[in-house]
Amino acid sequence: MEYIAFVFGIFGLMAYLQLSSLKNRMTALEDQLARISGTPQAEDRAALRKAAMEYAGKPVIIEQKEDQQDVDVMMYGNTRYGSNTILDVDGEWMLLHVCTPRGEKDKLIRLGSIQRISLTKE
Repeated sequence: MEYIAFVFGIFGLMAYLQLSSLKNRMTALEDQLARISGTPQAEDRAALRKAAMEYAGKPVIIEQKEDQQDVDVMMYGNTRYGSNTILDVDGEWMLLHVCTPRGEKDKLIRLGSIQRISLTKE
């Protein structure tokens, strides 16, 4: 009886691991489809890239998608104690300089994970 429970537990774990990787594969396929077909998601990425290029060298507030958030960028860089500064942007990636109370870091962030970019109010 314990052997059967162990086997079902293993099968359950394997099913969970398969489903957890499904979301990542679906996101990658959606991004690829957006690039190929020119859907609004691709247009949003182009608009984000254009805004990021305009804001290069300036402190910005970055809002990331909920499932792809970076703690340093969201929690520390967007507050009055820290800042996010865009260093460079290309087709898929953005290089940020993040100043936090814990120190300074350079972060590489995928443009697809960013929901909105705006200038700080300072």
